[in-house]
Amino acid sequence: MPSDLIDARQLSPALTERVELAQELIAISGERSSSAFPRLIRPTLQPWFASTLMRIKCRSEPTCLIQRKNAPAPLAYASATIEPTGVAAVTFKNLLTVTGPNQGEGDLKLAANLCEQVGAHLSMLVLELAAPPSGGEYAAVVSPAWLEERQAELKRLEKRISDVAGFLSQTAVSADLSDDYPDVGWADDVIGRRARYADLTILGPDLLASHTLKDKVIEGTLFSSGKPILLVPEGARPTLKPKRILVAWDARPESSRAVRESLDMLKGAEDVRLVIVDPIGDEFHHGEEPGADAAAYLARHGVKVTVDRLPSANHSIADVLRQHAGDVAAELMVMGAYGHSRLRERIFGGVTKSMLEGQSLPVLMAR
Repeated sequence: MPSDLIDARQLSPALTERVELAQELIAISGERSSSAFPRLIRPTLQPWFASTLMRIKCRSEPTCLIQRKNAPAPLAYASATIEPTGVAAVTFKNLLTVTGPNQGEGDLKLAANLCEQVGAHLSMLVLELAAPPSGGEYAAVVSPAWLEERQAELKRLEKRISDVAGFLSQTAVSADLSDDYPDVGWADDVIGRRARYADLTILGPDLLASHTLKDKVIEGTLFSSGKPILLVPEGARPTLKPKRILVAWDARPESSRAVRESLDMLKGAEDVRLVIVDPIGDEFHHGEEPGADAAAYLARHGVKVTVDRLPSANHSIADVLRQHAGDVAAELMVMGAYGHSRLRERIFGGVTKSMLEGQSLPVLMAR
């Protein structure tokens, strides 16, 4: 059989409908590859369809473990190795970091080092947030003080662009530089549009200390780009090849998205802890066996995963996660962000807000 042909009979029944749809599309285009087309599909004709064609081989090693109270031994789940056929694995190939005036080179060096780790391209976005006019739009036009402030902001922006360009010229990583001068109210939209062309947005200690710009980068990336962010607090040692990862799992779509975005790192880790705090075992939450479905999903991707079910014991979920991350020496935490609305998080608080405010471990967030 030619190397670019895949035997459709090897596919699982769940893919039958997609197979039939692909056959119809290719038949309409008049690109049948042979008289044996009912059982053979040429992936190069439909790249989106080719990504679903996988040969699945099961192996019996118990790489997925469930830890329960009062259980004599962890429950073992068979692992499945999935080998994509002619489809490259998703990796972080484009990293974005945002910087503003009065920031040093710390975040720039951090982002460049992460790019070197994985051979990624670095995109730098330099922003100066325009001060809102006082007294309305008419006052802004006639106010000399406001015009002077705008001119000072533009000068700071130009200097920061020059500094960042100088830094990039001294690095070995592939990089590009862009800048913008948006009003504060539109900054998250500007950042979100730029983040759509990156696999991951990095927020280093300098940016995390900038308050307004930090909030704009977090919300712009998470809500306007559909891409994840990596928070790197002061003193942390970030890596995109962590060996020990803690996944904060709450069975929400945001958690599922975070797991999918970090799947390559999870597969490369030696120890992945799927942590559930105060799990609810019913069909509307975690299922009859909390964590089992998520762990089985990860195990089929070759992830060595252990499920840890933890009681909060009158502590906040954020505190429980931080404590457990330290106990298992995790190098990275993966979690969904803003399971509740931004307004509710701001008024009443939430896990996302708590993790943003007090964290010593790098955290990958997605929604």
